[in-house]
This record gives sequence, C-alpha cells and structure tokens, in this order.
Amino acid sequence: MEESKTNRASDKFKVNDELLKESRSTDEATSRRAYERLVELNTGLVKSIAVRFLNRGIELEDLIQIGMLGLIKAIDGFDFSRECSFSTYALPVISGEIKRQLRDSGPVKVSRIYKRNAAILLKEKNSIIEKEGRDPSIAELAERCGIEPEEAAIALDASMPVISIHDPKYDESGMTFLDSMECERASEEMAMLTDRIALSQEISALPPLWKKIILLRYFRNKTQSECASILGLTQVKISREEKKILAHLREKLI
Repeated sequence: MEESKTNRASDKFKVNDELLKESRSTDEATSRRAYERLVELNTGLVKSIAVRFLNRGIELEDLIQIGMLGLIKAIDGFDFSRECSFSTYALPVISGEIKRQLRDSGPVKVSRIYKRNAAILLKEKNSIIEKEGRDPSIAELAERCGIEPEEAAIALDASMPVISIHDPKYDESGMTFLDSMECERASEEMAMLTDRIALSQEISALPPLWKKIILLRYFRNKTQSECASILGLTQVKISREEKKILAHLREKLI
C-alpha cells in the first residue's frame, strides 16, 4: 500500500514536470491545455491549503478561488533550476496568496493601541538615531516611552510589513528570502555531511572490539546486555568500553 502511494506521488511529480514544460510552449493551444491540466491536477493541493484558513472571515469556496490564483502564480513562476518538486514550490506561493487576501480584506487587523504605541516608539527611535547616531534597544525605547517592554516588542513587530519569501533581500546579492533559506539549508546539509564523513573515518580507525560495540549499539540498536551476550562479555564491560569509545570520539571530533 505504501509503495503504491509512493509510486502515485512520483507519477504525479513527473506529470507536473511534463505539463510545466508544455505550459511554456509557444503553441497557444498546447500551453492552454497544459495550464488547464496543471490546475486540475493540483486542485487537491489548493483545497488542502485553503482548509487551514477556515473561520477567518472568508468562506471556503472563496479561499479556494484565491488559492487558485496562487496556483497560477506558481505555475508562471516555477523555475526548474530550483531542483524541487512543483508542489513543494507551489505550497508557500498558494499560502502566501491566501494570507495576503486575509490581511488586505481586514480579518487580520492590528489593534489601534498597538498602532499608537508603534508610532510613539518609532518616533523616539528615529530621534535617538538622529541625535546620538545609534540604534536603541527595545528595552530603552520602552522605558523612555513609558511602555512595558513586552508591549513595545509586540507593537513594533505588529507594525512591520509582511514579507514574502519571494521578495528580494535588502542587500546587493539579488537573492530572494527563499533563495537565502535554501542556501542556509544547503550549508547546514553540507555541515552535517562533513560531520558524518569525519565520524565515519574515526569509527573506521577504532580497535576491532570498539567497532563491534558501535555497530551493535548504534546501527543495530542492541542493548548493552544483548551486546554482552553476542560478544561473550559482561554488561559491565560493555558499559565501560562504550564510555571509553564515546569519550574518544568526542575528543577527536569536537
């Protein structure tokens, strides 16, 4: 059953890729058919996202229609060089479209008191920057304005504009926030890979007994008692050796 579900998902990804390529066709009829099929194929994805935003002032059918606009934006904006499935790319685009509509239509509002406090805090912040050439902390601003630090933090956060992950970063890199997140994730994955390689090298250099203990304990999930039985040793001996192994690896890797 699980294998069947995996195969169906894989087939859907392939169909999405083929249709996305056809949607870029210079032949208008081919492009239109591909668009219609992509919308039909991914309607379930839109509905599953729309359901998450129920009870926020907009009916489900309207949420689905808004999500469909996001789906079309995702079809237009999908970049094959991102090396991710279309549904993975489309999910935040569709969610973002619904969130923008909720925000713009008014159900999500910033209370007047927070708006007033934010205006007072920002005015004081700009005054400090202009006169003293430094950026004050929230605690300092709160004290100067007679506002609790927690309330000041909420007010300033509520006054910040909503940023899409597809917006460009505020630097000269030309990258979007999504690109930056992907780069950070790639860096983390590379660091994890490097750690695994280093650990593998250290394990391969261990004495034979230590290798067997590591294999049984951490790759085959055996208990210390089970290891002792397999290796013909006592549980106490296994425990002592395991502590030595971990101390050795920690010294080598940290």
